[in-house]
Amino acid sequence: MLDETQQKLCDENTTDFSDLRALTINCTLKKSPDGSHTDKLLGVCETILVRNGVSLEQVRLVDHDIAPGVYPDMTEHGHDADDWPQVWEKVEAADILIVGTPIWLGEKSSVCQRLIERLYAHSGQRNERGQYIFYGKVGGCIVTGNEDGIKHVGMGVLYSLQHVGYTIPPQADAGWIGEAGPGPSYGDAKEDGSGYVGFDNDFTRRNTTFMTWNLMHMARMLKDAGGIPCHGNSVDLWNEGRRFDAPNPEYR
Repeated sequence: MLDETQQKLCDENTTDFSDLRALTINCTLKKSPDGSHTDKLLGVCETILVRNGVSLEQVRLVDHDIAPGVYPDMTEHGHDADDWPQVWEKVEAADILIVGTPIWLGEKSSVCQRLIERLYAHSGQRNERGQYIFYGKVGGCIVTGNEDGIKHVGMGVLYSLQHVGYTIPPQADAGWIGEAGPGPSYGDAKEDGSGYVGFDNDFTRRNTTFMTWNLMHMARMLKDAGGIPCHGNSVDLWNEGRRFDAPNPEYR
């Protein structure tokens, strides 16, 4: 899965990431056990994470009954079933979130859009310091397909993640789209039997590697710092100020 350079980077790493938790959410339209090209590229990120001691969980969202809506539990809003609360437990526990999505008609998948809407359902929740619940977490995005649009899809996904409170490190998106139009996708066997499509693409390997390491570095920095300082961004402190009460010293 990793090439020589990627393996060397892992072997020579001296930073302890073993207390970090990562979650990858594959927003493919294909249910298990069908193969997923997005899953194959996510696998590069996942291998780097695990090789460096990060705890990893994986979710293929389409395998779960995720109701549409922008509330934490849609069974409280007219739906008979909603598996999102179980997925949310994994999201809440993770320091690192990597969203993987294919491109369809130039956009992220409908499954990915549903994920973003359900993340948004928690945008009003707060951590113990009165900040929004996603503060202190980092997010990235992997994109696959055979249509133009990696940067467009990454732009939308990363904007949404930062809007709800995720920290986005440098170069936090990567992808592979190959030749435009119908044809092989990432991880398909080459016709000449010489390997797999996209695996030898240096641009994709480099960007995927940079993204994963930047996610780990940023998560390490945030955890070591105790999260993002809450001066100036605490909802609780803002509300106290609006009531003209004395600020709570624990937020200083």
